[in-house]
Amino acid sequence: MTTISSFLGHVATMARRITRLITPLMAATALALSVQGPVQADDTQRVVYHVDFADPTRYSATLTSINNLINDAEQKLLPWDVHLVLVGYGIRFATDDPLEGTPYAADEALNERRAELKGRLQTLIKIRNVKVHLCDFTRKEINLPEDKLYEGIGLVNSGVAKIADLQRDGYAYLKIQ
Repeated sequence: MTTISSFLGHVATMARRITRLITPLMAATALALSVQGPVQADDTQRVVYHVDFADPTRYSATLTSINNLINDAEQKLLPWDVHLVLVGYGIRFATDDPLEGTPYAADEALNERRAELKGRLQTLIKIRNVKVHLCDFTRKEINLPEDKLYEGIGLVNSGVAKIADLQRDGYAYLKIQ
């Protein structure tokens, strides 16, 4: 009987010692994970691009950046999940409508490049599986009918909320300057 009691006492002592050793490690791990953000279980390139500007050259650079990111992921044999969120002036790149009488009205620079930019965006949507979202607050602000949007562009209630949701889910945020 003494041997069993002695053995159980030894086991209890060891359990307390292990708990004292493991508890700080568990706390440190929890802290590291909370600082690091959500951990993804794979190597998917998760990126959200933000477009709220009027400049067609800057928008072109954004499309080029998206394509370069996807090309790099392909070369590394990594999957990707890329989102493009259009807010405010970004609506100029979601429609052929001239948006006359709105703060977002097309100018000569946009009109000269509209077909090219539209074609590149459509390629990213249809071939590269880029998900494009337009802020519905912006669309409603200028009363643009939904059927005036390019094919493949989805509406989200708030563009900035969509960006925040994606960032919370571990997506990297990029805005081309």
